[in-house]
Amino acid sequence: MRTITLIISILFAGALLAQDVQNFHQFTVNDISGKPYRLDQLNGKKVLVVNTASKCGLTPQYDDLEKLYQTYKEKNFIIIGFPANNFMKQEPGTNDEIAEFCRINYGVSFPMMEKISVKSDDMHPLYQWLTTVADTEIQWNFQKFMINPDGTLHGFVSPRTKPFDEKIISWIEKQ
Repeated sequence: MRTITLIISILFAGALLAQDVQNFHQFTVNDISGKPYRLDQLNGKKVLVVNTASKCGLTPQYDDLEKLYQTYKEKNFIIIGFPANNFMKQEPGTNDEIAEFCRINYGVSFPMMEKISVKSDDMHPLYQWLTTVADTEIQWNFQKFMINPDGTLHGFVSPRTKPFDEKIISWIEKQ
């Protein structure tokens, strides 16, 4: 009984954390090499947050994500990838293996973070906040969240929405 109470308390505390956080910039995550990456350093930039996987039918989106990043990175835009193994175990690799895969196969130069959970009981606090604020669940690999320069959520698009979709481009280009 004590274990169940503890688990419920931890889940409740996580839900409260997600609700108390008002802004994307309040989080610190770890980059793919394990170093802290403060999201407040992105203040003033539009951020596309994407949960990724290396062995998914949507994995070729890495190519367009990199092209999108190269096209708009000088215009206060950045992409952050979060590898996750939540869907059919399509991201089984270690952080080092994921980084190498992204670099060799797709030339990924945008920041990749360490592998996290984006769904279920062990969902990362950033994704708890994103899904709470967006009032959605993570549907699959490559779901995209658009974060405004002030750290608020602009919106999200489904995993199958391609990086150069008009909804994403118009958001990036909007002053």
